[in-house]
Amino acid sequence: MAGRRMNGEGSIYQRASDGRWVGAAFLGYDERGKLLRKAVSGRTKAEALAKLRQVHRQVDEGLPPPDDRVSLGQLLDRWFAEVLRHQLDPSAYENYRSIADNHLRPTLGRKRLAKLTVLDVDRLQSAKLDAGYAVSTVRRIRAVLSQSLDQAVRWGFLARNVATMSRGPKAPRREGRSLTPDQAQKLLDAVKGHRLEALYVTMLALGLRSGEALGLSWRDVDLKKKVLTVRQALKRHGTTLVLGDVKTPKSRRSINLPGPVVAVLRSHRARQSRERLAAGSAWTASGLVFTTEVGTPIDPSNLRRNFNDVCEDAGLGHWHPHELRHSAASIMLAEGVPLEVVADVLGHSSIRMTADVYGHILSPQREAAAKAMEGALWS
Repeated sequence: MAGRRMNGEGSIYQRASDGRWVGAAFLGYDERGKLLRKAVSGRTKAEALAKLRQVHRQVDEGLPPPDDRVSLGQLLDRWFAEVLRHQLDPSAYENYRSIADNHLRPTLGRKRLAKLTVLDVDRLQSAKLDAGYAVSTVRRIRAVLSQSLDQAVRWGFLARNVATMSRGPKAPRREGRSLTPDQAQKLLDAVKGHRLEALYVTMLALGLRSGEALGLSWRDVDLKKKVLTVRQALKRHGTTLVLGDVKTPKSRRSINLPGPVVAVLRSHRARQSRERLAAGSAWTASGLVFTTEVGTPIDPSNLRRNFNDVCEDAGLGHWHPHELRHSAASIMLAEGVPLEVVADVLGHSSIRMTADVYGHILSPQREAAAKAMEGALWS
């Protein structure tokens, strides 16, 4: 049964065998004069016409018509080979590769992009949650899938990204643990004279991430101007420690140093000079501020063990180095430092992120605001 067509729609008809509507868009001729056409189909005439119009729109915009033969696995192969390896540092690339190989290829790798649905994405997330994966991992799986489908849209393989139309799983927000000012003072007393005293003091005072602190270079520390610049971070790539880019563009930042931090860094630099002389030819000139006794980067695993031992000896119990970052933010906010300044010091991508994580600390300020309004309007 033939249907009427409008100009530019191509031919469209209803197939007798299954009742589906089938259309063909005519795209011109190849170099040998052969007619080029793109076939589409839909359950309804409107669906088929919409697909035909999408083909014509893409051709008009200089994009190739959607290729409904491409599978998700083929897309991932091309995405990694032609895009990601030029955009990501090695550790991030391996992380993306692990997500793709362990979660996307086994479940949806053979699925054609044109047949991928929001339901497929929701089922994938549900299956991963049921298998016991953390919400953060499932969100990461969805994020990698979404980014790959974004690339498919840019390449003209797809008209829409079904992953963005799905909803990621939600998790109850867990507030990060923070040292109280009294606990922080107890820690500072406990690390006096410790070989890594300057590292722990700097992390607590500035809220640096562990990788940022361990990747800090002396060329980025100006003790005269009392300014420290975060430009790189120490990361693990397989079994190797490498210096790479910071977490986000906003993470590149300069931070003013409190006087006591300047003093402890000066002492640390003198200590490091003595260690370099003692090590002699065994010293590795990494240029890093915080190193082992022979100048090599400090392994984050060793940092975690050492910091926990320091906290245990100080009577504070078990603590993780990252909790120094939470503690820095909490103390700054409790002392009335404006939210936007704290976000800038921490290198957060937005003030909203700072508010989401540390908003509970702002309640005294909110109470002060309420009292101020009460005094102004009803006194």
